[in-house]
Amino acid sequence: MPVTKMSVPELEQFLHEIFPQVFRTGGDIRIEHADGNACRVRQRYSETMLRPGGTISGPTLMALADCAMYVVLLSAIGPVGLAVTTNLNINFLRKGVAGQDVVAEARLLKLGKRLAVGEVTLLSADSPDPIAHVTATYSIPNK
Repeated sequence: MPVTKMSVPELEQFLHEIFPQVFRTGGDIRIEHADGNACRVRQRYSETMLRPGGTISGPTLMALADCAMYVVLLSAIGPVGLAVTTNLNINFLRKGVAGQDVVAEARLLKLGKRLAVGEVTLLSADSPDPIAHVTATYSIPNK
C-alpha cells in the first residue's frame, strides 16, 4: 500500500505557491485524486488547446501528462519542488475531441531514491479510449 506524503489540498497549496503559472487558483488544471501511487488530473477545455483541424494539440497533451507525473510524484515523496523531468515519451493514439476536458491518469511504476518512472494515460473527458499514452522519468534531488 503506497504512503501518501501530500494530500490533494496540500498538493494544490504547494503547487499554487511554487508553480503558479500552471497551477493557479481557479485555473484550468484540477487535481481530482492523488494517493502516492496514482493520480487523476483534469484540464478544463479551452479553444487554446486546439490545433488546426480541431483536435487537441500535442503540446497540450504533453504538458498535462508532465503535470500529472509531477503531481503523482509529489504525492509520493512530499514537497520537493526541484524534482524535474528527465525523459518524456508520448504515443498519440487517436484524436482528442474538441469541446471536452482532457483527463490524465498517472501512476508510478518505480520510485527510487534518485529517479521515478511512471506512465500516464490521457483521455477525452470520461471516454474509456485513450487519446495518448506517456512514459516519463523524473529526477529527484537530494533532500
